[in-house]
Amino acid sequence: MEIKIREIAADEYSEVVVLWNDVLGVHTVTDENFRVTMEQMIKAGNYKTFVALLENHVVGFISIVHGLAVGSENGYLHITGLAVRKEFQRHKVGTELLRYTENYAKDSRISSIILCTGMKRTNAHAFYEHNGYDKDSFCFDKIINLTNE
Repeated sequence: MEIKIREIAADEYSEVVVLWNDVLGVHTVTDENFRVTMEQMIKAGNYKTFVALLENHVVGFISIVHGLAVGSENGYLHITGLAVRKEFQRHKVGTELLRYTENYAKDSRISSIILCTGMKRTNAHAFYEHNGYDKDSFCFDKIINLTNE
């Protein structure tokens, strides 16, 4: 099984949407809002989405953003999403996506990668720890009500 990893192409968006919904359980992602967001991310220039392909079919993806931080010369990469089709989990696809991202960081002279994952996703925690990522902080979020109610 040879996995090829490269930047996402527009005709693969719908396959990644399926992964967001089925694997990550984010059921608000649609083909349309994914396309619009990808266009904005491409225009911004500091986002990348890489896909893992097996026989020209998307079996996984990783989405990253290059952020800047005071005190960090070249900033950091933030993994904003990583998913592998369930039938290909535990076949090193996720690890290969992480390694590809780590090599991208190294080539870009970025020395730090961060990510957040849900508290209940214990299998994901074990996966990241197995791949050399340390638990060193908590992530917090707050949903802002944008209506005037």
